[in-house]
Amino acid sequence: MKKQLPQIDTIIYQSKSGALELKTDKEHETIWLTQDQMASLFDVQKAAISKHLKNIFDSNELKEKSTVSILETVAKNNKIYKIKHFNLDAVLSVGYRINSKKATYFRQWATKTLKEHIQKGYTINRHRIKSNYEDFLKAVSDVKSLLPAGSIVDHGSMLELVTLFADTWFSLDAYDRDTLATQGATKKKVTLTAGKLTHALAELKQNLIEKGEATDLFGAERTRDSVSGIVGNVMQSFGGEDVYPSIEEKAAHLIYFVIKNHPFVDGNKRSGAYAFVWFLRQAKMLDITRITPPALTALTLLIAESSPKDKDKIVGLVCAVLKK
Repeated sequence: MKKQLPQIDTIIYQSKSGALELKTDKEHETIWLTQDQMASLFDVQKAAISKHLKNIFDSNELKEKSTVSILETVAKNNKIYKIKHFNLDAVLSVGYRINSKKATYFRQWATKTLKEHIQKGYTINRHRIKSNYEDFLKAVSDVKSLLPAGSIVDHGSMLELVTLFADTWFSLDAYDRDTLATQGATKKKVTLTAGKLTHALAELKQNLIEKGEATDLFGAERTRDSVSGIVGNVMQSFGGEDVYPSIEEKAAHLIYFVIKNHPFVDGNKRSGAYAFVWFLRQAKMLDITRITPPALTALTLLIAESSPKDKDKIVGLVCAVLKK
């Protein structure tokens, strides 16, 4: 397949001789190197690279068709050449076969990175984060602190949450100092009634049942008027003023109450997430670039697993996400 090689430089790892930069292909989540580039990477002759690649393909360790691509490269004379490029799988396989100092550094980096990913569930590009690295770790720590021991929120979900808060490198210290207010900026009027929400949840239930993803128990109220009670709490007022005046606060409390109050026999988390998205859509404030399915799942799990004593902090987190 012919295509233009993306001209994006990324530091992959830091060797003792300096930082190594490789071209990346974001669409296919890999890198592409020529045999000459691999020879430079591992400080060996091109013939050695050719020999190892031949052995890799002959032994069926990798399939040549899936690891090689003919890419167009522009030379200094502005001529375009079509050259074989090899993806990350091939580079890794060659790197573990070559005997050179640079290859040794590469193997040490690869082993360390793999170990970190297995132990933590994620890896961090410290160069990309640069001066924000400590803040990043603090954000991860802050989110974890809201979860009880043995939480079911996995590392992937954790990173989804940290990504949501990355614009400000959210810290619980900010909330503790009252610098992270739960009040949002959107004060427009929006109507939320128990009847409308119940109808929306009934449509969700029917859709899930048709897909075989729910039973009749899904969305069945534990006690009568459970939904009405939640809507009343979200929309309550005092002295003629809404207790939760902003759209952000209403949405945050809605998802929190549906998930934590367990109003249904089954499906509280899915119902809470759906009610949250439905309400934001009614208010014309649903940003699907931020509230993606993985992000919504992570946020839902965070709320479900959080301690009730951290209710205000959780609501503050959700408001912070919606105000970005």
